[in-house]
Amino acid sequence: MIRPFAALLALAALFSAPVLAAPAADAAATPSWSIAIHGGAGTLQRKNMTAEEEKAYRAALAAALDAGAKVLAEGGEALDAVEAAIVLLEDDPRFNAGRGAVFTWEGTNELDASIMDGRTRAAGAVAGVTTVRNPIRLARSVMDDGRHVFLSGAGAERFASQRGLEPAGPEWFATERRRRQLETMKAERVGALDVEFKFGTVGAVARDQAGHLAAGTSTGGMTGKRWGRIGDAPVIGAGTWADDRSCAVSATGWGEFFIRAGVAQAICDRVRLAGEGVQQAADTVIGEVAAMGGDGGVIVVSAEGETVYSFNTAGMYRGRADSTGTREVAIFAGD
Repeated sequence: MIRPFAALLALAALFSAPVLAAPAADAAATPSWSIAIHGGAGTLQRKNMTAEEEKAYRAALAAALDAGAKVLAEGGEALDAVEAAIVLLEDDPRFNAGRGAVFTWEGTNELDASIMDGRTRAAGAVAGVTTVRNPIRLARSVMDDGRHVFLSGAGAERFASQRGLEPAGPEWFATERRRRQLETMKAERVGALDVEFKFGTVGAVARDQAGHLAAGTSTGGMTGKRWGRIGDAPVIGAGTWADDRSCAVSATGWGEFFIRAGVAQAICDRVRLAGEGVQQAADTVIGEVAAMGGDGGVIVVSAEGETVYSFNTAGMYRGRADSTGTREVAIFAGD
């Protein structure tokens, strides 16, 4: 029996209160650079994860965090740090982005990604890509080219070929675990959340030593998606936003609700126009998503380099680091 939509809304309501991030270890210190990453949010609980699985996820998050932090510590740009972190997450089959992406109803992997530069609000995004190893690199290439912001499907792949980006065949993206999830969904006639229990998206936000911000997001979407469905991850303003005047945001969650709320830009607009702190702004907007019946979370970095999380689910794969010595990775709400 197909789970009624109302039941999904009830599931979201169980975790309707945003989870606030703990303050940095040295709140008085202003970081010269900072970075935060995420690997998806959802019903992540210790009882559903073995010690070995938890250790592996934490190691993967730490590796991506360190890759981005290294760029920033060496004086690199926020855009490069965001890209470096996301590439590692896309290449890791544990996460629903790039390799390890979920399957569509037809049994293919369709990938979406976006990236944004807080200096100029230049942005690049791609959707429905099937042959590019790292969609975030393609989104970056679209932004750097500058003629367009959003490319999709075969056109995006032709552009990738012209730009010399590394291709990959279906065998690179496909994993047995994701295939089983699709088979379970079809056999038991259940929804995407019933087979995965989380929203699989990866992302990063960063502030570099020059004070510039950037954000990026990448995803394989939702298990069993149909008809070319596109969520919030590649939508500039919904899943990704960066503006040096306020903050940078990468989101993960029930994409339809995040698009309707314009989550990423809404958070930064509250910071810039209403003078709210990034934690308050993030919690307020995630609360609005919950009120509509959706759930998920965000990572945010402010113009001053403060990094925060906000999510209304039982957990979110996440991490952050900065020049003051903050370095942490976490999974569960209580971490």
